[in-house]
Amino acid sequence: MWTEARELLRGAVAIPSVSGQEAEVAAYLQGWMAARGFEAHIDEAGNAVGARGHGPLTVVLLGHMDTVPGDIPVREEEGVLYGRGAVDAKGPLCAFMAAVAALPETALTRARFVVIGATEEEAPSSRGAHHAARRWQPDLVLIGEPSGWEGLTLGYKGRLVVRAQATCPNFHTAGEGRSAGDDLTEAWFRVRAWAAQAGEPGGVFGGVQATVQDLQASTDGLTQRAAGTFGLRLPPAVAPQAAEAAIREALADLDTVTLTFVGHETAVRHPKDNALTRALRVAIRAQGGTPVFKVKTGTSDMNVVAPHWPVPTLAYGPGDSALDHTPNEHLALAEYDRAVAVLTAALGALATGAAPCEAPKAR
Repeated sequence: MWTEARELLRGAVAIPSVSGQEAEVAAYLQGWMAARGFEAHIDEAGNAVGARGHGPLTVVLLGHMDTVPGDIPVREEEGVLYGRGAVDAKGPLCAFMAAVAALPETALTRARFVVIGATEEEAPSSRGAHHAARRWQPDLVLIGEPSGWEGLTLGYKGRLVVRAQATCPNFHTAGEGRSAGDDLTEAWFRVRAWAAQAGEPGGVFGGVQATVQDLQASTDGLTQRAAGTFGLRLPPAVAPQAAEAAIREALADLDTVTLTFVGHETAVRHPKDNALTRALRVAIRAQGGTPVFKVKTGTSDMNVVAPHWPVPTLAYGPGDSALDHTPNEHLALAEYDRAVAVLTAALGALATGAAPCEAPKAR
C-alpha cells in the first residue's frame, strides 16, 4: 500500500500543473484511479473524478491538482519529497485517492466515495469546485488541504479582492495638484483604515486582514493612471457584499478612482462534533496522534462548496501549510503515510457506522 501511495504522489508532483494547465496531471490521476477499480473520468471542468462503492452514503473528497507558479526541482532527500504542489495540495489529494483505493469491500457496499481533483483552486475562478458543487449532493465532505496529519481544519476566512484605478490629467510635478498615485494611495489608506476597525476584536480569525497585492503606474504624457489590487481576508462576521458596500462608501468622494470587486467568498466555519470529525479523531489517536482543531486565515474550495453542501465538512491532509507557495515546499513521506492510514480507517468506520464515539482519553 505504502509503495503504491508514494509512487502516486511522486508521479503527481513531477507533472507541472499551474492553474489552467492541469490536463496532463488530470490524465495521470484518472489513469491511476481507473487501474484500481474506480469509475474514473475527466469532467467538463477538467476535474479528475473517480468513484468507488455503491452504498447509500455519499462521501465527497474534494482536493485540487493545480498549483501556483514556481519551478522547484522534484527530488527526494532523507524521506522528504520536494516539489511544487507536494503540500498544496497534491499531497492531500493523493492521500484521498490512496485511502479510497485501500478500502475493503465491506465499506464499498455501504457508501460511495467520490474523489475529485479540482482545477483552478489557486485562481480566483475556482472552476473545478464550482462545477463539482453543482454536480454532486454528498452526505459528508472532506476538503484536501494541508492541516498536518493530526490537524482537522473546520473553517477558512472569506475573501474579497478590490481593484482600484485612479485616472487624472497629467501635470508638472512642480505645480499644484494631486497625481493619480496620490489618489490611489489615499484609497489604500482608507481601505486599510476600514479593515482595522471591522470584524470582531481579538484573534486573527475574527478580524479583517488587508494587503496590497499589486501596484502599477503609467502615463502617456496626457493622462496619468495608477492601479492597485488590494486583498481582503474576511471573518464570518463580515460578508463580502457588506465589505464592498463599506469600501464604496469610504471612497465615494474620490472621483478619480474607479473600483472593481471580485472574489466574493464568504467565510465558513463548521461544527467540530459530528460523525465525520469523530471518525477522524478516533483514527488519528489510533495512529498515536493528538487531534487538533484549526481554522485558517486563507481561503479554500471549502468556501466555494459550503453554500451548496450544508453537510458535515472539514479539511484534512498531510503537510505544513506554512510551506504553501514557498520555494522550499516539501512533504515528509512518513507523514503522508500516516495521513493515508488515518483516512483509510476513518472512511471505513464512517461507511460501517463504527465510529459514533471515541475511546476515553488517557489521564
